[in-house]
Amino acid sequence: MSDAQTLEKPPVPALDEARRFAAGRHQLFIGGRWVEPQSGERFATHDPATGAHVAHVAKAMAADVDLAVQAARKAMADPAWTEMKPNARALLLNRLADALEAHADEFAALETMDQGKPVRDARFFDLPYAVDLLRYNAGWATKLNGESISLSGPGTWHAFTTREPVGVVAQIVPWNAPIAMAVAKIAPALAAGCAVILKPAEETPMTALRLAHLIADIGFPDGVFNLLTGFGESAGAALTAHPGVDKVTFTGSTEVGRLILQAAAGNFKRVTLELGGKTPCIILPDADVPRAIEGAARSIFGNAGQICNAGSRLFIHQRHYDEVVEGVSKIAEAMKVGGGFEADTQMGPVISATQRDRIRSYVEGGVAAGATLRAGGREIGGPGSFVAPTILTDTDAQMAVRREEIFGPVLCAMSFAEEDLEAIAAQANASDYGLGAILWTNNLSAAHGLARKLKAGTVRVNGGGLDPALPFGGFKQSGWGRENGREGIDAYTEVKSIAMAL
Repeated sequence: MSDAQTLEKPPVPALDEARRFAAGRHQLFIGGRWVEPQSGERFATHDPATGAHVAHVAKAMAADVDLAVQAARKAMADPAWTEMKPNARALLLNRLADALEAHADEFAALETMDQGKPVRDARFFDLPYAVDLLRYNAGWATKLNGESISLSGPGTWHAFTTREPVGVVAQIVPWNAPIAMAVAKIAPALAAGCAVILKPAEETPMTALRLAHLIADIGFPDGVFNLLTGFGESAGAALTAHPGVDKVTFTGSTEVGRLILQAAAGNFKRVTLELGGKTPCIILPDADVPRAIEGAARSIFGNAGQICNAGSRLFIHQRHYDEVVEGVSKIAEAMKVGGGFEADTQMGPVISATQRDRIRSYVEGGVAAGATLRAGGREIGGPGSFVAPTILTDTDAQMAVRREEIFGPVLCAMSFAEEDLEAIAAQANASDYGLGAILWTNNLSAAHGLARKLKAGTVRVNGGGLDPALPFGGFKQSGWGRENGREGIDAYTEVKSIAMAL
């Protein structure tokens, strides 16, 4: 079920390193120094596969946010950063990429301890992707150019634009892909010359903490990168409302996104939001059915369905409906669900018991409303937060299980008889979300035609995945703005127009 390479067993030396790091004393990183939180408070994190204690972590509050903002604003006034040449910023990011790559085994072990995903997926997908993000954005540091503009008014003018860093950026990342999402936000911000305050999810702070140690060793000027571990309702809320923050970027739920918009209104912060999704996966009559079955299963069961762009609504042409539902159901029933360090695990736990119970309540509600359980639904024993890969049929558009983002391994499968692309697109677009869409077809005209009609930020045809060069973001309630690509780094800049009379 994974494109990742097979890892026979977790690398024991790296696992030992990860455990030693987790057992250490974890502080906040502010202004180039590790410091205790002002309140002295700490909180515990736990392994979702076992419930075992992982670490005690510093709990940042509003007073710590103030200190981090002061440090970041000081960095944005320091010539050591503001006058650093673009190629020097690129060099720092490439050094960080090298360091992350060198410690990839340790980071993968920390990610699995904290988040639960199979260690091979962390090691052979999340970590290489994070390294690629750093190197890709390092290249942009030397290419943030303005343009010359011809003016039509009277006189002779030299007019041009420049791009300048937006300033101090608060970055709030989720728990589903902690290291990849942290780097996806850090890399373009630093390439653009901003100062960063990163707040990882309270459930999964370990790889962000380890990354901060690498950043401290690389040689970034003090205050350019700051790390606050803590809770959304305290540290996160204080960050988003702070008048010293110039931009907020957030990945997470649509509900929290609305709160961030309200908080950002105080000083009209720039805001980038990557929010929820209910991605349609559409299998047209001419599709390569075996590939589509495998792809549909991978899309919803990868990372235990905890992916904003997971293909959770499966639309199948009636010609292939029975074959596809049976094929995906067989994959679901055969999947090995277990701890991320077990060599044969294909799907790990969900992040917490709360999330597990939430997912189960969606499934139970769907069945009570008339849906048919084709796979999953069984209880998985043990102390961890496990959910079986689940497939529902006979759902309707009003059911919460089909309408709302579940963020778990739950697939709603539907058939359609239409050949008309407008009708197919109308079904797929019948959602408040518009993050992504997935098509399976060998008809080039249908692929182009349907891709144009789908209200989604990313349309993938016959496979594909994330790439640092490809802008990512959503339509409708799936967010504002784009990350990755040129659009992603431009979001960390302001455009200034300059006109000189000659």
